[in-house]
Amino acid sequence: MRIGELAAKSGVSVRALRYYEEQGLLVPERSSGGHRHYSDRGADLVWLIQQFYAAGLSSKSILAILPCVETGQPTPEALALLVAERERIDRQLTELTKARDKLDTVIANAETSCDHACRPE
Repeated sequence: MRIGELAAKSGVSVRALRYYEEQGLLVPERSSGGHRHYSDRGADLVWLIQQFYAAGLSSKSILAILPCVETGQPTPEALALLVAERERIDRQLTELTKARDKLDTVIANAETSCDHACRPE
C-alpha cells in the first residue's frame, strides 16, 4: 500500500510515517519510480511504534527492540533494554495510579461538599 493508504489505515499523518522512516522504524519498499510501498502489516507496526512512543520509549530504544519484538528472540543487550523499559513503565504506572487516587479523593470530597452546599432549603 502507498503512504497515504497507510496513513488512513493507521490513523497517523503522512508526516509521522515519514518521521518513522527517517528514524529507521518503518522501512518501505520502493517502486522503480521511487514511490513508497508498505506491507499489509504496516498498520500493525505503526500501531506498535505509537504504543512504544506513548509509553515514553525513545526512537533509539524502539529501533533497538523492534527486531526482537518481531522475531520474539531478543539479544542479551535488547533484553536488558526491554527489562529496563518495562521497569520504567511500571514506575510510571505506579505514579499515575497514585495521582488518579488523589484525584478520586478530591472528586469525592467535592461531590460531598456540593451535595451539602447545593441542596435547596
